[in-house]
Amino acid sequence: MTKTTRIGVDIGGTFTDLVLHDDTRGVTWTGKRLTTPEAPGRAILEGIERLLKESGTSIDQVHSVVHGTTLITNTVLERTGARVGLITTEGFRDVLEMGREIRYDVDDLHARPVPVIVPRQCRIGVPGRLRADGAEHVALDEDAVVEAARVLVEEQNVEALAIGMLHAYVNPAHERRAQALILERYPDLLITLSSEVAPEINEYERINTACVNAYVQPRVHGYLNALESDLAATGFTGELYIMLSSGGITTVREACAFPVALLESGPAAGAMAASFIAAGIDENKVISFDMGGTTAKMCLVESGKPHIKHEFEAGRLDKFKPGSGLPLKLTVVDMIEIGSGGGSIGSVDDLGLLKVGPRSAGSVPGPVAYGRGGGEPTVTDSDLMMGYLDADFFLGGEMGLAMNEVEKAMEERLAKPLNLENRVVAAGIQEIVTENMAAATRMHLAEKGRDPRQYTLMAFGGAGPVHAYALAKRLKLNRVIVPMGAGVISAFGFLVAAPSVNDVRGYPAPLARVDWDTVAGLYDDMETRARALLLSAGGNGEDIVVHRSADMRYVGQGFEVEVALPEGPVGAAMQAGVRDNFERAYRDRFARSMAGYDVEAINWRLHARVPGRDISLAYSLVDTPAVRGERRVHFAGFGDCTAKVYDRYALKPGTRIQGPAVFEERESSFGVGPDCSVVVDANFNLVADIEGAPAP
Repeated sequence: MTKTTRIGVDIGGTFTDLVLHDDTRGVTWTGKRLTTPEAPGRAILEGIERLLKESGTSIDQVHSVVHGTTLITNTVLERTGARVGLITTEGFRDVLEMGREIRYDVDDLHARPVPVIVPRQCRIGVPGRLRADGAEHVALDEDAVVEAARVLVEEQNVEALAIGMLHAYVNPAHERRAQALILERYPDLLITLSSEVAPEINEYERINTACVNAYVQPRVHGYLNALESDLAATGFTGELYIMLSSGGITTVREACAFPVALLESGPAAGAMAASFIAAGIDENKVISFDMGGTTAKMCLVESGKPHIKHEFEAGRLDKFKPGSGLPLKLTVVDMIEIGSGGGSIGSVDDLGLLKVGPRSAGSVPGPVAYGRGGGEPTVTDSDLMMGYLDADFFLGGEMGLAMNEVEKAMEERLAKPLNLENRVVAAGIQEIVTENMAAATRMHLAEKGRDPRQYTLMAFGGAGPVHAYALAKRLKLNRVIVPMGAGVISAFGFLVAAPSVNDVRGYPAPLARVDWDTVAGLYDDMETRARALLLSAGGNGEDIVVHRSADMRYVGQGFEVEVALPEGPVGAAMQAGVRDNFERAYRDRFARSMAGYDVEAINWRLHARVPGRDISLAYSLVDTPAVRGERRVHFAGFGDCTAKVYDRYALKPGTRIQGPAVFEERESSFGVGPDCSVVVDANFNLVADIEGAPAP
């Protein structure tokens, strides 16, 4: 039997989203279940079982399940990872605490230091030293390595080990020898080498990345192995793939070896879906807006591709203060994430002011409206009171919402302390959460020198379409796009993402003195590894596309820009082209360049991928009236309006509707005010144009 069905699964803080697509039948089904945080796999298995039943698909027809998870992020945020040991070069055991030797907030005398992932008693330095060029200066003390491992495993009871030696990114020999010695004595110990997980300059970031990888590795091993076993027990014989933070997908084996690369796997899927949809409708400048139950994520998508960066800070003490988290060397989709989701809790602060988030009700107990024991009003409860949600049609009518309980909680918890009416407080929650998201988006675009008015907002996630109209007006955007199946679009992103590999090698050198034979050797090594991984992930060798780039800067600078290398063989002939590409990339980033200054390359990067799937989320139209009825809906700037409510599944392409209107689908709802007209395009996307929006 030919397997043609693929399933994408995204576990969020509140809901687990699923999408099933069968290429042969052209069938797409979506599902949404409350996340089961105590046993995340349960929601996955129950959701898959239901999708198979509804779509008339048997488990043996499923080719693959593609999965993304917030497990790694939550492990780092909650500090619930393994007890980790670090073996490093003698004299460098405190590099994690010294960090960058700066205060992330010089104005806060009480700023907390960034928590260290490995306690000092679990960090041991051993004799042995490499020079900056990789030549051995002092031989590795093998007896000291063995003794350090004994102390960490038998006395400190570490569950995983990181090995990070000075200059190992140039020459990994000492790290590899230490690993071999330790595995001879402790063959089941999970060991991470900094030269494998982040072979780049900057020992603090490189060693920290290795430690975080070791910190989450035992938990990820257990989770993915259990998920594979649970899926196999259902009769599943296909492949389980995992979403990477970079937006690609990889095998379970690779995910278990380098779980730190999954840190942002869930949010990345939404950006990949937005990129796929934007490319299909020729929208070249898009702000991807993914708002779920716990957080809101914004990402720039230009020319059908999301912005990518090669460093990330995990577990920041303050989301808007660089340096307050754990700096990591990994490739991630460049997005900003804030604590504004449907489950974000409204409260009164010490000054008697209304505040929203960052605390979230999650899925347990959830918003008050869910009737699962939640007692604190949330954004979702405000959405219900403002008319954006239908209490009888939430999740297609499967989950009724308790309006009376919401009004009671809003009155007791917020309206009385603030001496305001319920609806005024609910409108205030809307204002605050909209401004929080708008401020974060403005900051994200300003850092990149972009004007938000030149972009289209693409909204998805369960709460994204609900708040898209208000956010677009606050950002002075003139267009909003809401794709079909918006409430589960991140899970759709798993199905269109391509298997990919991002690799890097550190070789700092002035451009004029680069040894191009060395560079060619680095790329040969990276490409060999990438092709092997992509073939193991089901790729076709003839379809693999390879892209080369380098991190470059003017000599003396402390930051780099990524520069694409010219096509063709790697060699000295490309030097002039590399310099020209650097000048263009630098001007694009900073609106200027510095002619005559020397340029240096720091890291050499390779991105390899196979093409993603070209699938559609279009649905068959239902034979029901398009208009469900009318209800009172509050729109910022207009107050309460009588809006027509439409069944999105009954709207034909080409249909044009003037606001005020609300468009309901099973997993989400999209409302627009009187100044907005909405068209259903050929791909069943809702395209909303806001009248009077200022031109860029």
